[in-house]
Amino acid sequence: MREMISVTGKIEPSDIRFCQFHEHLLIRKGKSYQVHPALWMEDVDASAREAAGYKRAGGTTLIDAQPGGCGRMAEGLAEIAKASGVHIICSTGFHKMQFYPEEHWIFRTGEKELEEFFVRELTEGVDRHCETVISGETGEQKAGIIKCALDTENLSLQYKRLFRSCARASINTGRSMMVHIEKGSDPVLLLEYLLNLGMNPKHLVFCHMDRAIEDLNIHRKILKAGVYLEFDTIGRYKYHSDEQEASIFRTLIDDGYEDQLLFSLDTTRERLKSYNPKGVGLDYILNTFIETMKRSGITKTQIEKISRQNCIRVLTY
Repeated sequence: MREMISVTGKIEPSDIRFCQFHEHLLIRKGKSYQVHPALWMEDVDASAREAAGYKRAGGTTLIDAQPGGCGRMAEGLAEIAKASGVHIICSTGFHKMQFYPEEHWIFRTGEKELEEFFVRELTEGVDRHCETVISGETGEQKAGIIKCALDTENLSLQYKRLFRSCARASINTGRSMMVHIEKGSDPVLLLEYLLNLGMNPKHLVFCHMDRAIEDLNIHRKILKAGVYLEFDTIGRYKYHSDEQEASIFRTLIDDGYEDQLLFSLDTTRERLKSYNPKGVGLDYILNTFIETMKRSGITKTQIEKISRQNCIRVLTY
C-alpha cells in the first residue's frame, strides 16, 4: 500500500471522506492566462474561502491538477490547506504545450532529466523555481500525483518524450498518473502506448472523458483494461445538462464499472464563486449534483465509491 501525500504531509485513507479528483484552486498568471483569462487564480485568500466552503459542504480532499512549471503554486496550496482543513494533493508532470512559453525548459529538457525532476518532486519536494528553470532546490511540499496531457497532436515526438518520462516516474515511485484527454485526441492509442511502457493500468486516470469522447464504447474499452475514468462536465451547461451527465455515470455503473469512476469540477476562475459570484462553486457536486445522481437511480453506496473509495484505491494500490 502506497502512502498518500498532500501538500501538508501524509494522509491516511480515513482522512478521505469526499474527494474531487481534478481541480484547480490556484494558477499563477502566465501563458495559461494568455490562452484563456479564466486560467488565472492567484488570490490565496479567495481560494481558501472557496476551499472552506467545500469543507463545510462535506469535502475533505481534492487534487489540484496544475503541474510544476505551468503555474502551480504549491506554497499557496499549503496555505489554503492549513486555513481550510482540506487535504490538497498537488501535481508534478506536464500540461498541453500551448500553456508554455516558447523558451520554456519543457521543450528542451532530456527524458532522463525530466524523469529525475518528476521523481524528485514526488519523493523529496517540489522545485521552488520550476516556473523558469529546473533548479533542484526543493520546497517543503511534495507532489502526490503525476499530471499529463494528451492533445490533438496525440503521440508526436514531443509528447512521446514527455509521456515516457512520466511513465518511468510512475513506475519507479508507484505514484499514479492522471491524463488530461483533449477532445479530438485518441485515448486508446495512448493507453496502448503506456501499457507497452510497463504502466500499471490501475495507476492511470483518464480525465474529462465525458466531454472529450462521446462514444461510450471507447469508455468501456479503456475501463475494461483497468483504467479509471474521471468525469467533470458537471454544471457545464454549454456541453450538456447535469441529467445527461448523471446518465453517463448510470450507464457505466450498470455496465459494472462503478469501482473505476471518479468525479470533479475542473474549476477555473469562471467557476469558483470566490472569483465569480455567478460561478457554480467548488461545493456544487456536494450541494447539487449528488441529488441529480440519486434521482437518476445511482445509490448512496455507489456515490461513496466514486467520491471516496475509488480515490483511495487509485492513490494507494
